[in-house]
Amino acid sequence: MNNDKIALTMQEILEKEFKIDARGYRMQEVDQFLDIIIRDYNEYNNMVKKLSEENSRLADENASLKQEVRSLKSSIETVKGGEKEITNVDLLRRISNLEKIILGKEE
Repeated sequence: MNNDKIALTMQEILEKEFKIDARGYRMQEVDQFLDIIIRDYNEYNNMVKKLSEENSRLADENASLKQEVRSLKSSIETVKGGEKEITNVDLLRRISNLEKIILGKEE
């Protein structure tokens, strides 16, 4: 979060005093307006805080999922490298050998 872009804090807005002259603004109107600004600013800060927390949570989850994907890819590569490719001809030979053993016929 980059707070240096925000010019005023809630406290600065709350403590702001306007100069009073004969043709000045009504103090009550200025105070009501400042109350609205403070509520909006407070809501803005709450939203930023929630979004920042959610962003951190999602970044952690993303990093965890990336690590899991890397681990799974590594496991897949290990399995692929460890087993030889089995073809239909290999399967037929195995079946034929099993039949010979079961039926007691050896050539």
